Amino acid sequence: MSAQQRTPKNTRQPHTTKQTSHALASLATANAQHIHLRDGEVVLYRRSRSLLYQCRYKLADGTWYRQSTRKASIEHAVAVACDLYDEARYRQRLGLAHQTHTFAQIAAVTLAELRVKIDASTGRTAYSDYVGCIEKYFLPYFKDKRLEELSHTDIVEFELWRDRQMRRKPKASTLMNFASAWNKLLSVAVSRGYISERVPVPKLTTKGEKGTTRPAFSEEEITQLLAFMETWQHKGLRDVEKEIRPLLRDYIEMLLLTGMRHGTEAMGICWRHIEWHTDKGVRYLRIWVDGKTGGRWLIAKHRAVDVLKRLHARQTDIGHISFDDLFAERVPHLLFRFTDGYQPPSMNGTFRRLMRDTGLLKNTEGQTRTLYSLRHTYATFELLRNSTDIHTLSKQMGNSAAMIEKHYSKLTATMAADKLA
Repeated sequence: MSAQQRTPKNTRQPHTTKQTSHALASLATANAQHIHLRDGEVVLYRRSRSLLYQCRYKLADGTWYRQSTRKASIEHAVAVACDLYDEARYRQRLGLAHQTHTFAQIAAVTLAELRVKIDASTGRTAYSDYVGCIEKYFLPYFKDKRLEELSHTDIVEFELWRDRQMRRKPKASTLMNFASAWNKLLSVAVSRGYISERVPVPKLTTKGEKGTTRPAFSEEEITQLLAFMETWQHKGLRDVEKEIRPLLRDYIEMLLLTGMRHGTEAMGICWRHIEWHTDKGVRYLRIWVDGKTGGRWLIAKHRAVDVLKRLHARQTDIGHISFDDLFAERVPHLLFRFTDGYQPPSMNGTFRRLMRDTGLLKNTEGQTRTLYSLRHTYATFELLRNSTDIHTLSKQMGNSAAMIEKHYSKLTATMAADKLA
């Protein structure tokens, strides 16, 4: 036999493979638009401007799913399409979603949904915390894993890793944030069909150390703070300090005069959310806030009018509107912002420097004060100095009466001292 007649073994193809190739070629030539396989439950086709074959296949519930084979060869495209169909049917028989997704893919979709709600101010304040949990902890750890394959051991190991990253044992409230963020991610995965609701994905632990009550300011300390800020607000050297110092002063006073939550609840207020409310001939300042526990009206102290006048005077873009007409105009601009309209993402750092400069950073027990301390101070003053009843205070602050009693049980007993003694 001559060299030209000899064919290497690895280049020979079985007769059946040749028949299949010829049959597929004939089929592709006869019907270039669509190739039907598996009794019509798999359809192979190619778009006019693409060299790659697409496929659609019928799922067990009768719905159709489209997917690219990523193949330009008809033989390879047929094999891939059939494999996709077989895998999808097999996964559905096991109660799984028809297509696998990595944790990173599901997290990306969840983050996109959360940011849309945050940007539209339709989401809860906690949504920003969920974003932090997903980006800083869930994604780095679970990135290439699959939700449906996670075990209880995986969750335990993650929580140990998370606690090491945090360098502290998280409080119960922090663990609730993690658990809620995790549940949000799972609900998105189920609603998008990435996993089946029948898949038992392990939950995160919610039992942690009991949180401590945030340190408040005494009446003397508040007097000291308000007096200090009158001159401190004008001592900024850089342009940003000249803007944020007077803004922080107004922000602090408004928190003390309303008891609203700092952050999204306070920073989301626009001028159109403020109005006059008259009752029995007395005019009150009423503010609509929307945050952690949903929207509610609250009543500000009368002194809050002075704060609003200072804010109005600095905001040049609404300077043509008199203060008396401001609420009626329903101005959509944010309340707490710089003169050019910019709203700083956070005032925590400036507040901490203010506390350091005033010597009020820590209370007598060594607890560090934060902006949340102003809300706690408001509640303390209302209960002790103004004798506001718990149910009225819970409506004002957006907390349940049970929560008020839980955090201020010592104060509620003090309120009734004249009855108890």
